Amino acid sequence: MLGRISHDEQLTTVGHLDELRRRLLLSALVVVAAFGVCFWQNHRLLHLINAPLAHQTQQQVRDGHGPLGATYTVAQSARDVAVQLHQVVGLLGTQAQQAPVRAALHKVQASLATDVTRLSAPPQGDRPVTLGIGEPFTTTVTVSLVFALIISLPFLLMQAHGFMIPALEPEQQRRVKPVTFAVPGLFIAGVAFGYFVVLPAAVRFFQNFNSDQFNVLVQASQYYKFAATTMLAMGLLFQVPIAIIAVTRAGVVTPRQLRRNRRYAVAACAALAAFLPGDAITMLLETLPLYLLFELGVLLADVADRRARRRALQPGAVALEQ
Repeated sequence: MLGRISHDEQLTTVGHLDELRRRLLLSALVVVAAFGVCFWQNHRLLHLINAPLAHQTQQQVRDGHGPLGATYTVAQSARDVAVQLHQVVGLLGTQAQQAPVRAALHKVQASLATDVTRLSAPPQGDRPVTLGIGEPFTTTVTVSLVFALIISLPFLLMQAHGFMIPALEPEQQRRVKPVTFAVPGLFIAGVAFGYFVVLPAAVRFFQNFNSDQFNVLVQASQYYKFAATTMLAMGLLFQVPIAIIAVTRAGVVTPRQLRRNRRYAVAACAALAAFLPGDAITMLLETLPLYLLFELGVLLADVADRRARRRALQPGAVALEQ
């Protein structure tokens, strides 16, 4: 493991570059290890990321939309015929007098029962389709890499923090530490919000939009790219409290000004939620967390501003400035 460099320790340019090289190498090894685990469990990851698509696609198939829906409709019609034939053959078997006839009818009845069971299977189409010979491999690698980066993010941020933190004064290091630990937590919360709320709403909206005019088949590479972009974007969007603290500490705006202009924040959150696909209920579910993130950022910025003013009024700080 890399040792912690203190603020007072002097390093040459070569020393800094050597430390950066070691941290980058260690980060790369962690990402590779995480990728190996994710690729090993890729079937579980694919099932996880396919879940928002599966529910909506199966509903469309049940409604008879698209080529898969037409196939499912034919299968259900065949199932109904098989059920009726099964009942008729069973009735004939009970009335047949000759043993060979009864035996033949029992075989037919058993075969029809197997067909009914097979035709009663739930609708297919819960997985995206691939169009190229190498697409299953490339999409699996892409999904594994995205999950590996998400899993490795806390360690990567810790390495970035360890490399840059010695440049700050001890008091500044103490202030930055909570922010450093909050970034991965907010990012993971944003990814979870994107997966459980935004992605299902987006899939439902796009799958149902003008669907009676198209035979909708979802391509794997496009769907996974869309899902990854959606979740990563929500992970970045959940960094709003950190951004608010940064702009208030930089003096661009004050927490009091932000509180006075709450109505603009509400409008901005609603506009952003309206821009995301979904219905009115989904828009409300998306607006509320975004506004709560704004309020959390204002609250944290206000606490940090009050602490800074108290430190400035302390006798030791005044004497130091003089």
